[in-house]
Amino acid sequence: MFGLDTSYTILLIICLLAACTFEFINGFHDTANAVATVIYTHSLKPTTAVVWSGLWNFIGVNVGGIAVAMGIVNLLPVELLVDQNLMHSISMIFALIFTAIIWNLATWYIGIPCSSSHTLIGSIFGVGLAFYFLPGVTTYALNWNKVIDVGLSLLISPVFGFGFALLLMFILRKTVKNKMIFKEPPAKKAPPLWIRSILILTCTSVSYAHGSNDGQKGVGLIMLILIGFSPAYFSVDRSKKPENLLYQTRQIEWNLTHLDTNSFGPADRESLHAVVTNLEFMKVTLNGVKTFDDLKKDDHFGMRKAIIVVSKKTESILKHIKTQPGSKVSPDRVAIITSNLKKFKANTEYSPRWVILLVSLSLGFGTMIGWKRIVVTIGEKIGKTHLTYAQGASAELVAASTIGVSTMFGLPVSTTHVLSSGIAGTMVAGSGRQNLRMGTVKNILIAWLITIPFTVILSGLLFYFLRMIFV
Repeated sequence: MFGLDTSYTILLIICLLAACTFEFINGFHDTANAVATVIYTHSLKPTTAVVWSGLWNFIGVNVGGIAVAMGIVNLLPVELLVDQNLMHSISMIFALIFTAIIWNLATWYIGIPCSSSHTLIGSIFGVGLAFYFLPGVTTYALNWNKVIDVGLSLLISPVFGFGFALLLMFILRKTVKNKMIFKEPPAKKAPPLWIRSILILTCTSVSYAHGSNDGQKGVGLIMLILIGFSPAYFSVDRSKKPENLLYQTRQIEWNLTHLDTNSFGPADRESLHAVVTNLEFMKVTLNGVKTFDDLKKDDHFGMRKAIIVVSKKTESILKHIKTQPGSKVSPDRVAIITSNLKKFKANTEYSPRWVILLVSLSLGFGTMIGWKRIVVTIGEKIGKTHLTYAQGASAELVAASTIGVSTMFGLPVSTTHVLSSGIAGTMVAGSGRQNLRMGTVKNILIAWLITIPFTVILSGLLFYFLRMIFV
């Protein structure tokens, strides 16, 4: 399978199953947040709620794009980690997956809402940092610009969740005359139809947003696995035609070599030289190639490296051109290169359809199982009072909006922490800080603070020792 012998094929299948397990756990760990409000307000019965949420998670993964997935892949430049020793790639993959699974299961078992996003990203950070400490390595295997973007996204999103949910509850209390929505729901009695419809809609929105964001993390994880195991098959999108890639290569080269470089500094000139060198390699390699099967095995990964270098260096040049006062490069030329570059990057920023389907099924089925521990924490243990209709709808509306905007920008966020902080915000809006169960809040905060350090250390150690074994 994918050019691998039997033993490596078995290992690949094990890794894919482990990735599906991670996404399955993600389903019943994180999506419990989405159904807590409709269950505790008696808007839907638990079984109906989790099946409905699972369906919308499935839809979210399938139609939510792959921007977040590529963000995950780009966190860890596999071109630095993949070499001739396949066991080195397997070391990376095992360290990532098993760290994520161990921490997710541990926090689920004790009922603490913990972020699968933090878990996976911490595992990736750990592998990238551990790579630096390997003998003979002098460079970090992390995309630090992307690390900063992701770190800020994970850090700021819960603060937005808390603040906007508190503000929304304040506005509702000032503007809504029907005070029934601020009271504890009657036991085992469904709310009026209009309230029930709103709560089901917000539950649906969070479930869809979770699928479109968290589900993509699973897609990114599986792409890391596939590229690590079989770079010849997954380094570039083999569904595209080599002649189209060759045409894009020539377009970018022509436009770049016709730039007025008089205003370029040394860094831009060096970047341009690297771009032209890699484009020349691609032209020579792709010349006369009808299908990607015609390429030599090593040339597939060489093609991926060249596309990534060209993309990053060209983006850096364009950024400097846009900010350079008095630049003689026309905005139209910049727009043309940017458009060409977007099509060019699509050759490496892709995911096979079967990967998306596999992740969506894992996440959807996971949603339907094991949800109760986290639901109890969300519904009963964050605030001292029962979750009201207004609190449930406000927290979920803010969570869905925050996650949706993050997905648009290709940034991973934690559904768990955004929604938990949103519920905390609505509780504070009701009766102030004294309405919070500070023990639960502290546990969630501790999990939020220690997840990344723990997973960084564990995945880093696992990766380092496995690489030492398979040196």
